[in-house]
Parts: sequence; C-alpha cells; structure tokens
Amino acid sequence: MPPTGSCNILACVQSYIDEILSPLVALYQDLHENPELSGKEMRTSARLERELSDLGFLTTAGVGGCGVVGVLSKGEGPVVMIRADMDALPITEETDLPYASRVRAREACGREVGVMHACGHDLHMAVLVGTAQILSQCLHCWSGTLVLVCQPSEETVSGAEKMLSDGLYARFPRPDFAMALHAGPDLAPGILGFRGGVFSAGTESLDIRVRGIGGHAAHPEHTIDPVVLASQMVLSFQTIISRELPPREFGVVTVGSIHGGAKHNAIPDEVTLQVNLRYFKEPVRDLLLSSIARIAEFTARTAGVPEDRLPVITVVNESVPPLENDPSLTDRVMSILARSLGPDRVVTIEPLSGSEDFGLFGKVEPRVPLCYFRLGTGGEAYLHNSRFTIPPEESIRNGVIAMSLAAAGLLALPDREERPDQPVPE
Repeated sequence: MPPTGSCNILACVQSYIDEILSPLVALYQDLHENPELSGKEMRTSARLERELSDLGFLTTAGVGGCGVVGVLSKGEGPVVMIRADMDALPITEETDLPYASRVRAREACGREVGVMHACGHDLHMAVLVGTAQILSQCLHCWSGTLVLVCQPSEETVSGAEKMLSDGLYARFPRPDFAMALHAGPDLAPGILGFRGGVFSAGTESLDIRVRGIGGHAAHPEHTIDPVVLASQMVLSFQTIISRELPPREFGVVTVGSIHGGAKHNAIPDEVTLQVNLRYFKEPVRDLLLSSIARIAEFTARTAGVPEDRLPVITVVNESVPPLENDPSLTDRVMSILARSLGPDRVVTIEPLSGSEDFGLFGKVEPRVPLCYFRLGTGGEAYLHNSRFTIPPEESIRNGVIAMSLAAAGLLALPDREERPDQPVPE
C-alpha cells in the first residue's frame, strides 16, 4: 500500500485495482443479467445506492426519477462530477454469455420486449463504482468534493434533464468539472478517445401523420393513398442531405418506422412515419426540420390532399443538442492520462454521429465544463446490437484506471501535481 501521507494516485491505483477487480466484474455481470428499461431502473438504482453508501458516500435516491447521487467531500478543493447511465434497451439478447439477460418487460405502449444492456451502461456503472472504491481508499491523494451521478433514461435522452429539473445543482454541490465515459467497440481495448468541442451529434425525433382518404383496394381512384404518399416522402427526405445540405456539413435523416393499414385489400386513411435527425450545428437542424415540413406538405398537396388533412408533424420529447466538450478541460484530462498511461493510449477522434444527453449537464448558466471520452473495448458487434459483448475484466480495469487518474488529477492537492514515474499495469 502507498505510505501514509503520499499523494501518488498512480501508486494507489496500482495497489488497489487487482483487489477490487473481481467484485467489480461480479457487479457488472449482475447488472448485465438484470437490465431495466428507461425510467424503470428501480433495482439498478437501489444496488448502486447501496454500493456507494457502503463506501462512505452520502447518497440520495429518487433524483429525477430513479437517479442516485453520491457525495464524498474531503477538504477544500474543486467539485468533480462523474456520471454513469443506468438504463438498458428493448433488445432481446442473442449472446451465449452465462450471465446473458433473459429479462422481458413491457414498454410504455404495452408491448412486451426483451431487455438488454447493449450499449455498455453496465460497464459504465461498474467503472463508476470502481472509481468510487479507488478514491475512497486513496483520500490522501486528493482534496475537494466528488459527486457521483447514476443517471436514468439516457436511451430516451431525458434523464439528464429530469435530474437537473429536480435540483441536481441546487441540492448537491455544483460541479466545477463533469466527466463521463462510454464504451467504444470501434477502439482497441485500452485506447481512450477524446476531442474538444463537438463530440457527438444532436438529435431530433419526429412523428409525421400522413393523412389521405382511405377506401377499397380495388378502387384506388376513389382514394388518396397515404401509403404511396408516405413512400414518396421517405425517398424525398433523402434528397435533403444530397441536394440541400452543403457537402462539408453533417446531417442524417432516418425514417425508422412506417405504420399504417390493417388489411391487404383496404387503403388506410392514415400512415405514421417515425423520423430521426442527426446534426452537429443548430442551423443544420433548422434546415432539416424546415425541409421535412416542406416536402411533407407539398407531397400531400400535389396528390390533392384537402387542406384539413395535410400532414401533421410532431417533435417528440426525445431530442437533445450536440454534446460539446470543454477544450481546456479536455486537454487537461488528456495530458493527465497521457503522462500516466503513455501518449499512445490517448488519441483524438472524429465527432460521433450518435447522440447523448450528458451534454445537458454543461448547458446551464454559468456553464459547467465537460469532458466525455470513449473507452476502447474492442469487440465484433457494435452498440445496440443483440450480440454486443465486451471483455469485462479488461474493460473494467482500463475504465477504472482512466477515470480514477482523471478525477484525482483534477482534485490534485495544492502544489502537488501528479507525475507518475512508471506506467499503470496492463
């Protein structure tokens, strides 16, 4: 163990990581085997509250729904917040893991679905608990306040806003810095991917009611077929990217589902399109929304749809702006980790087209600087895939080491900058 009074966080990590790794893997496997859908993370939040409370954190449950906040203070210094998301996806797992999920649950609409941690949130939670264990054991290495946030409903990009609305920054110490990580199967194990500025895309979700005039399939001349109209819209939406968006700008328009009709020989009155947008810049978002509205309206008008049955577009409450990392904080964390792990382990990556509501924790006044990064896990299947797996021991080890070093570096004792003289064990 590091000697009393030492503030070498690297030595502390080296001392404790092997001791805590096996229980963390067991925690990860339990969370993976017992996933819960967005907004229903009761078992998960109870388990995490217990883990943090046992480590000496002052814990509060029920923040923004199923959210949990743990606070550990140790003297004067900055407040550092670390977030892990808790919810799983409505996906039936198709792995051969001995701890594979067999959970089934009902979505809000009543449909029964399989439930799976196919986005690494089980890993994120295990890393959070591991970081809490390291820093609660190495109190001589840092000074300040550590705030750990277990966030619900990330997959519906609503949990961060709910926790903020429930007084996260008023009821608990307001962070000077906030960090989070995400599993990166596209990166080799142990590689840490960073970038300052825009890290991941904003997203909007739309429901479009395409209304026509239904009738008998044998007499389409007496109808205005909304299935045909919806199909034309789906194809026309793709020309927004290829013909309206400047070539160097990023945007994606995806029609994720089409619902309409119930019988082979009946043309329905209505079809619903579920549309998803991705963008890096607000003007691109505005262009996508206005172009979709224009195409939907004039496709319907061209077909002779009456004024009172033109398409109705609703922006669903599953929208989030781009996640933006603070460049100065990101450079600082990269420097801390490059010194500890070696510069070959810390890389700059391109902005991601996926979306994440962690960015909302920074979009407050005054702003909270954010640093969000990818933890390389490797693997054959990508995120949100029914066969998604990670190597748990290696991934948890790398995540705990990286997050512990980053947090302790930001909470470094005055005039005692951490400069490890040997690499962290692989």
